[in-house]
Amino acid sequence: MLKLSGQQDRNGQFCDGFSRRSLLNIGTLAAIGTAGGWTLPSILKAEEAAGRKASPKSVIMIYLVGGPPHQDMFDLKPEAPREIAGPWRPIATTVPGMEICEAFPLLAGMADKFTIIRSLVGNQADHDAVQVFNGRNPKTPKPSGGWPQFGSMVSRVAGSSIPTAPPFVSLCYPCTHGPYNEPGPGFLGTAQAPFRPLGPTKEDMILNGVSLDRLADRKSLLRSVDQLRRDIDATMTMTGMDTFTEQAMGLLTSSRLAEALDLSKEDPKVVARYGKGDPTIFMDGNGAPRVPQSLLVARRLIEAGVRVVTLNYSKWDWHGGVNAEGRPNNSIFVREQEDFPVFDQCVSALIEDLHQRGLADDCAVVIWGEFGRTPKISNIVGRDHWPQVNCALMAGGGMRHGQVIGATDRIAGEAIARPVTFGEVYATLFHHLGINVDSATIADNNGRPQYLVEEGGKVMPELV
Repeated sequence: MLKLSGQQDRNGQFCDGFSRRSLLNIGTLAAIGTAGGWTLPSILKAEEAAGRKASPKSVIMIYLVGGPPHQDMFDLKPEAPREIAGPWRPIATTVPGMEICEAFPLLAGMADKFTIIRSLVGNQADHDAVQVFNGRNPKTPKPSGGWPQFGSMVSRVAGSSIPTAPPFVSLCYPCTHGPYNEPGPGFLGTAQAPFRPLGPTKEDMILNGVSLDRLADRKSLLRSVDQLRRDIDATMTMTGMDTFTEQAMGLLTSSRLAEALDLSKEDPKVVARYGKGDPTIFMDGNGAPRVPQSLLVARRLIEAGVRVVTLNYSKWDWHGGVNAEGRPNNSIFVREQEDFPVFDQCVSALIEDLHQRGLADDCAVVIWGEFGRTPKISNIVGRDHWPQVNCALMAGGGMRHGQVIGATDRIAGEAIARPVTFGEVYATLFHHLGINVDSATIADNNGRPQYLVEEGGKVMPELV
């Protein structure tokens, strides 16, 4: 639970087992202030004096569980034989020369606001979310404890952007197929694990067990210490300090994050624009739910000050049989007819929302899966696993959009122009957050410095 007490060790862990992101200690802050250290009010005051931006840079990462069919979505090959091309036809977009699936008319109408990567290479071959979340192929050597996922690395290097928001929140639903789940903080340990409001830590957003009287006592303590500091303040800046003390207390006792998770506080028209899904229906039993409102919650968390939000969306590994609702599904194209329009609605809503709310420069979005799909359509599994090439969609982040990066051959089987690696995409996301991947390192369990991205991962010049 989110507590107002607790002692923190040098590793950022509290004696009761909670990480630093889950605990705000008013009493400790006040005690530090008596020794001439920083209180939260003084931190806030210093940040204002330094002209700190109200909107920190952030990233929303959307994992399409199971591997999306690139040649049915963003890399159609209408001139290929039917057993390769499939039933979908491409449509023009607002960007001359860019075509996408006809099932995505809303996205087609805002193509100038996103980038399609058609040549993502180096994909691992199995159903495994590891590479999506940390950019590392799970088959390659890794340090003891494993590689941390992206949000955990950002948490370690950059920390929280504001006192009331954890740096990393995961909205991923737990999948029964283990490899579909996030890999976790790796060698960085639980101190850098994501806050998971959809899991057992949902109650962390509430000040459980803290009575108003107890809160008032701590507020009195903070005021008493600050009064002592005022008495010896040679600059006599009493009025300003009162303002920052009030602001600090408001932050420490706010429900900003809890409210971000509560869609009842959102404009119903905005909620309707994204659409809704049933979070209790896990697609095909072992995928994630098809929940468009997760994208809206992600945007609200970004506004609440979270740096990185991850989420998993639906199930893109279609092998016939029956769908999640029990209806016959003998073709992957039945599921595409169900999923594509919902995807078009919620992703276009997110991109539109970020622009309308002035967040498009500050928040970058990446949408991808673990691999692509076979060019040839089989009668049994539809399009099977295909690690040779994959696709991704990127939006926001103040990047240069309205373009297609890379190209595949006539059957969408191999990259023939500008191959892009996971490391390059991650280097670009870190760059957006103000983190230099050429110099920033994190220490593994053996104290060895490790770079944040795989060797050769450089910022994509096409985007920045």
